[in-house]
Amino acid sequence: MTVAATLDVAEIESAIATVDDPEFPGVSIVDLGLLESVDIVGKKVVVGLVPTFSGCPALDVIRQDVVAAVMAMPGITDVDVRFLAAPRWSPERISEAARGKLASEFTVAVQISSRPVVCPRCKGATTEVAAFGPTRCRSVSRCVECGEIVEVVR
Repeated sequence: MTVAATLDVAEIESAIATVDDPEFPGVSIVDLGLLESVDIVGKKVVVGLVPTFSGCPALDVIRQDVVAAVMAMPGITDVDVRFLAAPRWSPERISEAARGKLASEFTVAVQISSRPVVCPRCKGATTEVAAFGPTRCRSVSRCVECGEIVEVVR
């Protein structure tokens, strides 16, 4: 493996961090825990991403956005984005900053292990009303205290 001196993995990761999740504008795919690896072979970059689930309808958009972000960097001639089967994505991969933004801007909570899900609006307890939400990686709950409908990333 030949690593080009002008290409830096950290700079490439920073470029990828500018790619937002199509469902959550302003929330980076890096903060959502999708970025697993960046490898440089000559002037080619291979990006390994962990999808939230294999059938996610946003994968093609994410791939195109990552390719565009990395190809905008000088010295890169090719970008290969690969969606990895392992490790498996889980909500634990979501950064604290992204959890806060999901809660404050999208009324979306994140289910971590078996911890109770709290309402992003009032911090009250929630109860699940549907095991599946708008996508397979989300369920729907309702806040017991304020009545807010809460999507839950799980």
